[in-house]
Amino acid sequence: MSLLTPSRRPAAVRKEPLPQTADRVTGPRGGALRKQFTAWLFLVPTLLVFGLFAWWPIVRSLLISFQRTNLVDPAVWVGLDNFRAVFDDPLLGTAVGNTLLFVGLGLLIGFPAPLFLAAIMSTVRRGAGVFRFLVYLPVVIPPVVAILLWKWFYDPGSGLFNSALGAIGLGPYSWLESSDSAMLSLVLEATWAGMGGAVLIYLAAMVGIPGELYEAAEMDGAGIWRRLWHIMLPQLRPVIGLLLLVQLINTVQVFTEPYVFTGGGPENSTLTVLLLIFRYAFQDGAYGQAAALSFLMVLALALLSAVYLRATRSWSKS
Repeated sequence: MSLLTPSRRPAAVRKEPLPQTADRVTGPRGGALRKQFTAWLFLVPTLLVFGLFAWWPIVRSLLISFQRTNLVDPAVWVGLDNFRAVFDDPLLGTAVGNTLLFVGLGLLIGFPAPLFLAAIMSTVRRGAGVFRFLVYLPVVIPPVVAILLWKWFYDPGSGLFNSALGAIGLGPYSWLESSDSAMLSLVLEATWAGMGGAVLIYLAAMVGIPGELYEAAEMDGAGIWRRLWHIMLPQLRPVIGLLLLVQLINTVQVFTEPYVFTGGGPENSTLTVLLLIFRYAFQDGAYGQAAALSFLMVLALALLSAVYLRATRSWSKS
C-alpha cells in the first residue's frame, strides 16, 4: 500500500433500530389503556343497572307528566293540562305551607340538637361508646316501627307522654288529634329518629380540631360557651353547611311521618307535598298530575340547592 494513499478503513456500520415488539409498542401507555379498559369493564354494568332503575324512571315520570294514563291503556298526550290541574288544586297551597312549616320546625329543633348533643358527648371520656350506641340506635330501628312506637307515646289516653305529664299535674294533651300540635309532634319524632347519624358525623369532625386551640382558649380564661362559639363552630363550618343542606332536602321530602301518624289530618294540617303526590297517584289514579307535581318538586329542590350552595360557598371556606 502506498504511503500517499490514505488507508481505507471500513465504514462504521450504522445500527438500525430493532423492530419494536408488541410489548414495546404498548409500553406504559398500553398498560394505562388496559387499566382503563378494565375499569370500564366493571363500570358499564353498574351504569346500566343505575340507568335502568334510577335514570329511566326519572325520564319516564317526566313523560307521564305530559300524558293522561292509567299505566295500562295507551297514554294520551295532554301537554300542560296536568300542571294546570295541579296549580288549580286548592290543596296545593295547604301542602306547600305544611311542608314549609315542617322544614322550619325541623331546622329550629332538629338541626341544633345533634350539634349540641355531639358537643356534650365529645367531653365524655368513660362510656363514650355506650352513649354513641344509644344515640345511633333510633337510626337502626325501621321508620315505620319507630313511628308506631311514638304513636303509642302520643296516645291521649294511656300514652307515655300524657302519663308522665299527668304525674306532675299536666295534660292530657291531644298530640296528634289537634291541628295546633300535630305538626310539632311529627317533627319531634323525626328529630329523634334521624339525628343519630348527624351526631356521629359531628363527633368525627370534632376529632380533627387541634387540641392546642382549646388549651390556648382555656388559658385565656374562655368558658365552655366561648370555646364552643369561637373555636368549635368555625372549625365545623364545612360539615355544618353540608348537613344543613342534607336536612333541608330530607325535610322537604317528608312523607313517612304524616302518612303513618295522621294520614295528612287532622283537617289536612299535616298534608305535605309528597303525601299529596301519593294521593294523586294511588287514591285518585291521576298519575299524570302526580308526575307533574313530582317534577315541580325536583325543580324546586334543585333551585334550593343551587341557591344554598352559592350563598354558603364563601362562608363554608372561610
